[in-house]
Amino acid sequence: MAFYAFYVIAIIIVILHFTGWLKRNNLEWLVLVMAVAIFPAVIFLK
Repeated sequence: MAFYAFYVIAIIIVILHFTGWLKRNNLEWLVLVMAVAIFPAVIFLK
């Protein structure tokens, strides 16, 4: 269940990134955090 929740959050962050919302609110660093977090999530949550 945590695996699917993680990917829902990742998809939301990607959508917000491409719409420009993250840049307008100075939250662009969330994309980098999500990129780093994907590898442990795939290894440990699946």
